[in-house]
Amino acid sequence: MSSDHTQPDGRPATAQATAPATRTDARHEAAAGRPGPSAGDAVVRPGAPGGGSGPGGSRGDGRDGPAVGRPGRRHDLGAEQGGEVPERAAGQAGGRREPGAVRTPGRHEADGRHEAGALSSDVAAGAPFLELLARGAPAAAYEQPVLRARAEGRPAEWIAALEHAKFLALRVRAELEGRRRREAELSALFETAHDLAGLRDLNAVLQAIVQRARSLLGTDVAYLTLNDPARGDTYMRVTEGSVAARFQQLRLGMGEGLGGLVAQTARPYVTDDYFEDARFQHTGTIDAGVQDEGLVAILGVPLMLGPQVIGVLFAADRRARVFEREQIALLGSFAALAAAAIDSANLLTETRSALAGLERANEIIRDRSGVIERASDVHDRLAELVLRGGGVHDVAAAVSQVLAGTVDFTEAGDVPARALEASRAEGHAVRHGDDWIAAVAAGGELLGALVLRGQPGLDPVDQRTLERAAMVTSLLLLARRSAAEAEQRVRGELLDDLLDARDRDPRLLVERAARLGADLDATHVVLAARLDAPAADADEEADARRRLWSAAFHLAATRRGLAAARDGGTVLLLPLRQGDSATGLARRTARHLGTAVHEAVTVGASAPVDDLAAHPGTVTAAYEEARRCLEALGLLGRTGDGAAAEDFGFLGLLLAGDRDIAGFVERTVGRVVAYDERRGTDLIRTLESYFACGMSPARTKDELHVHVNTVAQRLERVARLLGDDWQTPARALEIQLALRLHRLSAPPHP
Repeated sequence: MSSDHTQPDGRPATAQATAPATRTDARHEAAAGRPGPSAGDAVVRPGAPGGGSGPGGSRGDGRDGPAVGRPGRRHDLGAEQGGEVPERAAGQAGGRREPGAVRTPGRHEADGRHEAGALSSDVAAGAPFLELLARGAPAAAYEQPVLRARAEGRPAEWIAALEHAKFLALRVRAELEGRRRREAELSALFETAHDLAGLRDLNAVLQAIVQRARSLLGTDVAYLTLNDPARGDTYMRVTEGSVAARFQQLRLGMGEGLGGLVAQTARPYVTDDYFEDARFQHTGTIDAGVQDEGLVAILGVPLMLGPQVIGVLFAADRRARVFEREQIALLGSFAALAAAAIDSANLLTETRSALAGLERANEIIRDRSGVIERASDVHDRLAELVLRGGGVHDVAAAVSQVLAGTVDFTEAGDVPARALEASRAEGHAVRHGDDWIAAVAAGGELLGALVLRGQPGLDPVDQRTLERAAMVTSLLLLARRSAAEAEQRVRGELLDDLLDARDRDPRLLVERAARLGADLDATHVVLAARLDAPAADADEEADARRRLWSAAFHLAATRRGLAAARDGGTVLLLPLRQGDSATGLARRTARHLGTAVHEAVTVGASAPVDDLAAHPGTVTAAYEEARRCLEALGLLGRTGDGAAAEDFGFLGLLLAGDRDIAGFVERTVGRVVAYDERRGTDLIRTLESYFACGMSPARTKDELHVHVNTVAQRLERVARLLGDDWQTPARALEIQLALRLHRLSAPPHP
């Protein structure tokens, strides 16, 4: 047996001869990401004949070197060993064996044992590569078993077996990677088609298409442009992987750039180097955007709707690369899906628009019919209310049912002034926040407002209904004003009796007040109101006074009080609610009356008074005090405001009818006096010394014979009790007066 044909381990000599060429081919194929030759392909070395046998030739079955699939290898050893026929073959071909002849092992049996040994060696050599395949190792890792065997000094036969096993493993790996890639591409296309079938958001579908195209093609950037027929150019619709703002905002003229070439020809185009490619028109704007993004290799495929190009889908890299046919076809499939998504979205939009138009027409018909029905219903209800003598709140309740909301009649002073004035001037209901306000007016006088709450989306028909209700309300109020005026005269007469007739029977006064809804046993405040704006003539002045009297009478009737015209103005006797103050009541009354008559009304208030029926003279004194406050407000230039004697500090002692010294001291320094009484401190004496020493802490400590820090600590305590502004000139004057009155009113020390 020639050494050219068989190695000591039973492997053919061609296994070792072809191993280097096999390893080199496998490396090239693995680096290119392509599967190696199939099991039936021939791997021909340079200079080797295409067929025949013998050293350096093929094995006679069309393949160089060892068979690719060794388990299926033909064991035609005789052909490999010079054409010798084995003994068994010869015996079978030429006849039978002599009886009794002793059988000796033939050469083919020895070669079979060698072949079995070689097969087991190949299986052992392939084990590490199977492990690499199982864990998905990179291509570079397949060199490690060979390098490790060489480093360990393994025999050449073992290294040749490893080289062969590596070659097969790399071919399997390349095939698996190709299948995985095709599986991922098909999966992405299927998912995109699924997204398209359930199209809900076109932006999301296009974004997913661009993302998947970039991922499967392995590019740095992917983007999609669409034509803008209105502007006659193309704009960037979706980008993925882009980092340059100018690139993301590009608009391309028709026929410009690579996209223009794709759109003109309706065919895919690819460039390995964008800036060196002269096949398409370069522009400064496009080139600047591409340069900002750093793109080099660009592939573009058209988005087609029938024969029309509606856009271009791009995949681009920031380095030179060659796009293969499979990648171009894949991007074309994504472009077709994108075009289908856009077409479906356009059809869906058109369908929805048509349906919306039909729905709007149907709604208009229904609304017109509903308008007639609601207008008739509102007219019938309001007419019935007027005929049966319904009141303002009955109107509000009826309109609430018609408008399916809450409608309230509100006094003019309790409605936002700007919205109320706008409604009165325009003669329509106006929106204020989530509410609608319709002014209730008679002539130039505001009587109140109808307020629809919590319905910002009021339609014109309902708005008109609210305005009709406001008009009916104003008519009802005017109709009742004549009756109210008689009642007001009665109320005015009762208040006149309280002010002038001090010898009236208290029991009769209480009964008269009860019939009018007033309670003379409750705490009241007397208020004097006056218009301060000069009138152009006597008629205008008289008209202004009548409006003031009317508004005051209306306020008194709604607040369970009394009102009368007196001394060119109006006097009111209103109950004081718990927790309220005379000052607060005076200011609210000034605002309410001013809003009603559209002029500034100044109001002065007395201190709260009680037991009016038992002490009729109290009302007279309170009225005089209210008038003095009113005069003081005029002298101070506070027209249009309201105040009580307690608001003027020590001046209130001069204005108040009873000269409430104890109350002034209590309001001014009462907290300091109470603190001294509880804690046994001497803050009052410290304050007196502090003011006597010209508000100098250093001189005060000498006066009190204490340390200056003690003075500072006491003054800090005073600030916490009286407020941080206690040393301001106005407050300091009141505090000094209160201290002087406190000392004068204190009993002398024995």
